[in-house]
Amino acid sequence: MTLRVGPPLCPSDRPNVRVFRYSNSGLGDCGRYDQRKTLEEAEANAIGTEYLRADLLPGDGASRTRELLKKYIDLRIAFYEERNAQRVAEIGQQTATAQGELWSAVLPAAASQPTPIMALVVSGMNDVINAQGYTQAAWWNRIPVGAWAMMALLAISCNLLVGYSEHRKSELLLFVLPFVIAIAFFLIADLDSPRGGAIRVHPQNLLAASQSMKP
Repeated sequence: MTLRVGPPLCPSDRPNVRVFRYSNSGLGDCGRYDQRKTLEEAEANAIGTEYLRADLLPGDGASRTRELLKKYIDLRIAFYEERNAQRVAEIGQQTATAQGELWSAVLPAAASQPTPIMALVVSGMNDVINAQGYTQAAWWNRIPVGAWAMMALLAISCNLLVGYSEHRKSELLLFVLPFVIAIAFFLIADLDSPRGGAIRVHPQNLLAASQSMKP
């Protein structure tokens, strides 16, 4: 029994079939888009859960933590909706500061009362901070430049070969392959651009969680 690693072999040696198969592998970018949507949902759930667990904190710690979480979720929503690079960098700095404040809000209670209940609160805050890191890592996960160059080279080569072999037929047919490849490349590039593309992740779960926190 032979174990094959990677995509299956192409059943045809025609160049246009090969470039379509390679472009199809690029459409695995849909997986990156789905991952970003899943992580947005996970982040909203983590913040919402910790907002409820904040009631377990003693004294003024509960109200302070809830207020900090309200400000924090607004920053996370802005991260998804903002397109300006400078503003995104500012949001990143504010998010890091807010995470430090959130951790400081639960740390004194956990240190003074090392109980399973306080451990639950601390664990929830850890999930909130980790969720942001997972989201950022998913947004940094892009198609390498070398892969784009290889795809472009394959597309150009296949178009030249098809044009040379079928130049005696209808000229209209010569535009079909470049047109289809251009559409495929556009979709791949759009899905690979989480902030600048037309297909973006809308923070609907974070917005819903934010609404639930308002009185």
